[in-house]
Amino acid sequence: MVSIMDEALELEVGHRVLEIGAGSGWHASTIAEVIAPTDTPRKEWGHIYTVEIVAGLAEFARKNVEKAGYGDRITVICGDGSKGYPKEAPYDRVLVTAAAPDVPQPLIEQLKPSGVLVIPVGGVYLYQTLLRIRKRDGEIVRENLGGVAFVPLTGKYGHRF
Repeated sequence: MVSIMDEALELEVGHRVLEIGAGSGWHASTIAEVIAPTDTPRKEWGHIYTVEIVAGLAEFARKNVEKAGYGDRITVICGDGSKGYPKEAPYDRVLVTAAAPDVPQPLIEQLKPSGVLVIPVGGVYLYQTLLRIRKRDGEIVRENLGGVAFVPLTGKYGHRF
């Protein structure tokens, strides 16, 4: 699933990426290899901001990212990712690794005009759909990439329990 999502993002060297759901930090590390490869001059590198709502997981991800040598390309933030991370917006790409009840508007707003958002959308225990959303000429274009199963997104624009 990580490879499918990375491919759907259409990542390029230099992209600024927002990831919602840092988990262990592994998915952000795979993105770092594409947007900020070490064989490219540092000034051309992109950066990943990954937001994790669970404090313990955020710290776990931060330690893993540092240990793996990606600390200069990945910033781990503990917070409500369903609201995005406006401080560093706009982003070329946004990735959500938890299923939302619908696409959070703040994430669309934080995308650059030609940006791509990949997000699973659906119920907590029901069928979910992986969507690729493109911002083009002021329009929002949704593409269904198929059925998936993810943990629920929590926070202001996530599922309510």
